[in-house]
Amino acid sequence: MTAPTAASHTPATRPRCPLRLRALVPLCALLLGGCATYHREPLAPQDTSTSARSLERIRIDPSRMPLPELAAHRFDPADGLDIDEVAMLAVANNPDLKLARDDLGIARAQAYSAGLLPDPQLAISSDYPGAAGTTRAFNYGLSIDVMAIVLRSANKQSADATVAKTDLGLLWQEWQVVAQARQLFIRTRFQQDTLPLLQQQRELARARYERMAAARRDGNLTDDTLSAALIAWSDARKQYIDAERAAAQTHHDLNALLGLAPDVRLQLQSGGGDDVAPLADATLDAALADLARRRPDLIALQAGYEAQEQKYRAAILSQFPSLSVGFVRARDTSNIYTSGFQINLSLPIFNRNQGNVAIEKATRQRLRDEYQTRLNQAYADVARLREDSAILARQLQQSERALPDLEHAARQAGAAYAEHDLTLGAYTDAQSVALAKRIDVATLREALAEQRVGLQALLGSAVSDAPADTFSSARNFIDTHAK
Repeated sequence: MTAPTAASHTPATRPRCPLRLRALVPLCALLLGGCATYHREPLAPQDTSTSARSLERIRIDPSRMPLPELAAHRFDPADGLDIDEVAMLAVANNPDLKLARDDLGIARAQAYSAGLLPDPQLAISSDYPGAAGTTRAFNYGLSIDVMAIVLRSANKQSADATVAKTDLGLLWQEWQVVAQARQLFIRTRFQQDTLPLLQQQRELARARYERMAAARRDGNLTDDTLSAALIAWSDARKQYIDAERAAAQTHHDLNALLGLAPDVRLQLQSGGGDDVAPLADATLDAALADLARRRPDLIALQAGYEAQEQKYRAAILSQFPSLSVGFVRARDTSNIYTSGFQINLSLPIFNRNQGNVAIEKATRQRLRDEYQTRLNQAYADVARLREDSAILARQLQQSERALPDLEHAARQAGAAYAEHDLTLGAYTDAQSVALAKRIDVATLREALAEQRVGLQALLGSAVSDAPADTFSSARNFIDTHAK
């Protein structure tokens, strides 16, 4: 008779998996099936800022923009960037906003965690007696933390309110980035317009000094007159160099805000941000009246206060005894089976969670004060900008009224100098005065345009002189985030 091979086990010799082990296999598979797996994510060893070549491939979905006027705008960098396209690029590529969106992801994960039910606890023990005639004793218990279920509602509501606060905080940060991008766009365009004027002023001062230096060498000019011309030339050179440095700083600030590499040179379209007319008082008053319902940071503080309310409620509920209940199945060494239940109960004698209740109550008071302080500061900031804008508007009107006469005098001086009917000093004085006034007008217009953008950011969204449509559009965006 031949011995059976490994492939031809008889029923008597076939290996069998123990019954208990086979029962644990599906349970282990079920538990492991829902587990997360680990994947290593290495850090990048080089600069990952957006390069000029990468910029050409950027695509931005307008529907994801945080403001209605940007959501209705098309992003196309092929013909240069206008003021709204710069703002859209800032929202999509700003490094700080990427971190804020990561924080929002963390808050959502925490809210998901707060909504999960507690896992039941399985307890197993076994005793192996050494005496004859006895059996192995065991104790199987299954329990769950009841207080974790009781507190789940308050913890979930608190976490959801924290998500709303973080989301609205992100929206407010996006609005601030939009305002910064628009202000830097306006500043860049202003510097591009004024640098040639400052260069002309520097060249006029240089030509005047060189002509006077030649006259001094010929003995036709005194030292004090030459020194005054040298000082004027030095001042013009310093003014031009300072403007160059400011333009370089603006370039780096804009690139950093947009997440671009330092060597990227943006092609900016002319126009945009030229509106310097003060906002109507009725428009500002309507925006202020609705400020607490329109500004995302204020709504975020309201959501944060609600989250703290739920934390305070959870602390109050935690004063009650901590309770967990379970069921027990056991067998003793004499082979007697028993079934029952167990209760674990803390006795609220000394602690009673009073410390946490006091902490959460004090934290709620701080959040209440923080909200009121932020709201009061918002009103004060708007009032300051309104007053400052009114002063700048009056200065601009005065400068613009004086500019035509000065430019006319400069043209007449140029014609007279060309006919040799005017000295170089008088000619350069007339030209310099006209150039200085043009620079003054441009500076005032730039300041007013930046203040208008800043005022719009303080009031929440871009506020125009048609407040009803703009306000309703902004509210729709805020409501979408608040949900």
